[in-house]
Amino acid sequence: MKVLIVEDEVRLGQFLRQGLSEHSHIANLVGTCAQAKNALVETNYDLIVLDLSLPDGDGIDMVREWRASGFNEPVLILSARDSLEDRIRGLDVGADDYLPKPFSIEELLARMRALLRRQSVVKQTVLERNGIRLDLLGHTVHVDDKPIDLTGREYALLEVFMQNGGRILTRTLISEKIWSSHFDVDTNLLDVYMSRIRAKLEGALGRPVFKTVRGIGYQLL
Repeated sequence: MKVLIVEDEVRLGQFLRQGLSEHSHIANLVGTCAQAKNALVETNYDLIVLDLSLPDGDGIDMVREWRASGFNEPVLILSARDSLEDRIRGLDVGADDYLPKPFSIEELLARMRALLRRQSVVKQTVLERNGIRLDLLGHTVHVDDKPIDLTGREYALLEVFMQNGGRILTRTLISEKIWSSHFDVDTNLLDVYMSRIRAKLEGALGRPVFKTVRGIGYQLL
């Protein structure tokens, strides 16, 4: 899951980003309303974890603007405002969940999974192709019914290909989804990860899984 964290407390933001990354999520951290709006223009996210008291505005107003403009991705408010009135207001303006601070990372992860399950009405949560099975809820990958261990980046990379099975994906598109939109696609970082994931999947299947399209990108066969 690709998550945008909007949190102005630096240490808490870094804690959240680290916690989500350790559970195979791709987490980007911003600290203001303006940065959050820019981040959503640059790329898509599966979920927003939003603080309310931000230096340049109120998260409540931002949720209201998002919903009025048709932005429908899940928003989980994570705030020190813990009164009943605050929680009702946050949900009424369009947030999908409200978790008061202090909180446990385990509860946050559980609520994120619940939000993803609600989205499963319109989003497929188990992706399968040519012997590869990726479970978005369980964060597991099986090849011919045998579990495969992937790092967080490797898992995110495979998810992008599974959601676009058969399509040739450009290096730029892959890099924007896995890293930031400003990632330098001339580096060999993408090739390094492709080599690692190829070794794991093709080693288990005994046949090619990806096709390299020279000068363009890769294709999941």
